Amino acid sequence: MKQKKSVKILSRLFIILCLIVALAPIYWMLNTSLKGQAEIYSKVPTLIPQHPSLDAYKYLLTETNFLTGIRNSLIVAIFVSLFSIVIAYPAAYAIARIKFKGKRTFSKAILFTYLLPTSILYIPLYILVAQVGLTDNILGLMLIYPTFTLPYVAWVLIPHISSIPYDLDEAAIVDGCGRLRVMYQIVFPLALPGIVSTTIFAFAMCWGEYLYALVNITKTSMQTFPLVISGLIFGDMYPWDQLMAGAILASVPILIIYILANSSLVGGQTAGGVKG
Repeated sequence: MKQKKSVKILSRLFIILCLIVALAPIYWMLNTSLKGQAEIYSKVPTLIPQHPSLDAYKYLLTETNFLTGIRNSLIVAIFVSLFSIVIAYPAAYAIARIKFKGKRTFSKAILFTYLLPTSILYIPLYILVAQVGLTDNILGLMLIYPTFTLPYVAWVLIPHISSIPYDLDEAAIVDGCGRLRVMYQIVFPLALPGIVSTTIFAFAMCWGEYLYALVNITKTSMQTFPLVISGLIFGDMYPWDQLMAGAILASVPILIIYILANSSLVGGQTAGGVKG
């Protein structure tokens, strides 16, 4: 009993330690966002702001186009993440459930595309966006971002769909369901936890993306929030209070989305669905 109790205490202490390590950067961001420049650049760092102020948040919201950047990022991230699911889910289902010639090659091609460094695509994608006349437009980002979200979503969904017993498909087909009905009425609800999680990750990949936006967007009204935040930097004295305030505000939508989707991130819906 004493050994079990000591193990339980140590495990809880370890969890607390992990939480402290994980939350320390977030606390420091919040702490810095409430300080003035003099306190931020003082030789002795302070764990609690001596004179807490919301001036950095006020400046961001009233003196910059940060809210416009948040809106642009939100539009792009929502569109691209949903578009990625709409296109990648049928591809992942086909690879996971259907036998066809070239299936292994197609699967490897998705993996290769996912592993391809995005940096080598800057120039060709910029040329593509320029040729279709979408430079300095968030529509150009909507055209670019699926190049790295689609392979990711498809590759992650394949094992999620494969984990669902194929007997359910066969039973539905015997009962007269077509392949499309099986894909969307039988498999889709059971794969929902994986679909929701990959959608959130795809959203996050677009939400904080900086380099593609930097290459393709210069117009102020079309900037995403990472460009707005980077535009706060002038010279050698970084406005860390404003930068951290922007980071805190930008993390709120991701947090809200995760909280709203938390109830869908539950597996095991197929348990007991197949006998034997």
